[in-house]
Amino acid sequence: MIQADRLADFFSAVVQIDSVSREEAQVAAHLTREFEKLGAAISMDDVARAVNGDCGNLVVRFPGTVAAPPLMLSAHMDTVEPGRGIKPVLEDGVFTSQGDTILGSDDKSAIAILLEVCTVLQEKSIPHGPLELVITVCEEIGLLGAKSFDISQITAKHGYALDARDPDGIVTRAPFANRIEFRMHGIDAHAGAKPEAGVNAILLASRAIAGLELGRIDEETTCNLGLIQGGVATNIVPGLVEIKGEARSHDPAKLKTVTEKMVDAFVQAVEDERSRLADPGERPFVEYLVEEEFTGINVPADHPVVTMAQEAGKRLGRPIAMRMSGGGADANVFCSLGVITGVLGTGMTDVHSTRESVSVEDMVKCAELVLEIIRIQAEEA
Repeated sequence: MIQADRLADFFSAVVQIDSVSREEAQVAAHLTREFEKLGAAISMDDVARAVNGDCGNLVVRFPGTVAAPPLMLSAHMDTVEPGRGIKPVLEDGVFTSQGDTILGSDDKSAIAILLEVCTVLQEKSIPHGPLELVITVCEEIGLLGAKSFDISQITAKHGYALDARDPDGIVTRAPFANRIEFRMHGIDAHAGAKPEAGVNAILLASRAIAGLELGRIDEETTCNLGLIQGGVATNIVPGLVEIKGEARSHDPAKLKTVTEKMVDAFVQAVEDERSRLADPGERPFVEYLVEEEFTGINVPADHPVVTMAQEAGKRLGRPIAMRMSGGGADANVFCSLGVITGVLGTGMTDVHSTRESVSVEDMVKCAELVLEIIRIQAEEA
């Protein structure tokens, strides 16, 4: 019923439309045309201004043919760099790029799957409840489209985001995350003429970082410092360095603990340096900012989102396993807004790299799963 060749064509077409974060207008126009052909009602919200982009989130609505609860399905339009001028290559059933760009299967494999599923529903007149497709912008730069989305635009109370790897799994647990930024202030001075008059901000930050446990803390918790920028010239003792990082955990208490440890390390480095100075003035000092990046997901095994996916897999002859993820997705935001969302896999691999790939077979498997879930939702009504 799912047509592999047509699905591949949908994917090939959409990945060739540039849509790096904040520049999704062209792909939004393409999707509007495609879904309108299928009879959908389409609207775009006004989050473009909030995210400083060229378009908003798309909401694609198909009225139900049976009296069933509405179901939300979600994907995102934006891609990471290098994501311009993508030329997909299909060989032995596997899509790759030409090697100088990403492929864009994150998350355009999901978009192609949704197009194929909705096409099959229409051409085969398959009974279904109301479908509400939320196709977001700026997911790759902090889930910004989902965070700015007015959830009252949809009526569904549960659904699925297509934004994971494994087509035989459903992500039901994803972490809470904090974004953490530090501004370490030292004292600038001439590095050759009078270095003793300075306090090296990079050195202070290095002492703080050296005392941290970074990477995987335990099976539920990670932390990372990923960006560092500071200094003016090699002959100047640096007076400022900026560091950006994150902490994640499936346990909010553990997230709080690891975040506090990161902050304490920088504060302690400054205090130790100030204790060594004969007459410390305002400097050195540290500024820090901790912001919630996203909340976690923990969907119970008996929730309809899980049971429908597992029943769909059973009917298709393959078990659907519950998975735990270390990453965040729009689903984290939707769950926090009261729309319980599981994450399904499209088969994409090595995403955010020029080695990225996705097989047509895996996309077909995901499409079959989504289609069967829609059938079950209608039957249970």
